[in-house]
Amino acid sequence: MSGDKQLRLAKRMRLAARVIGLGAAGFLLFMLIGAALTEGISQDIVEAIQGISLGVLGLVALAGCVVSWWRERLASILLVSTAAGLGIHIGVCAGHNHFLAWLMVGLPYLVAGVLLFNSWRLSRKTP
Repeated sequence: MSGDKQLRLAKRMRLAARVIGLGAAGFLLFMLIGAALTEGISQDIVEAIQGISLGVLGLVALAGCVVSWWRERLASILLVSTAAGLGIHIGVCAGHNHFLAWLMVGLPYLVAGVLLFNSWRLSRKTP
């Protein structure tokens, strides 16, 4: 593949990853606001720990989306680790349909992370 085509493909991958990542991060943060309101009413320590872990994962995802404007490799690592963290959180805390829940919440971060990593790799290989 020629250098111009690789750069255009890398640019499109970066844009797609940023849109997917920011959309997923917005959805997760919107969901976290609702969870924080319901957990504020409840005084259960287990729910508070689950809410805090989800909040940390949401902040890591948002940091990955923000960092994607400057460092694609670091952002891809953050987004893939967010997808893995959400998989672990869903496996431990969710009741039923773990895989379906992860598909809705974690898969967009995995896709965005892989796109950013491939974009970084293609932009490094240009002559």
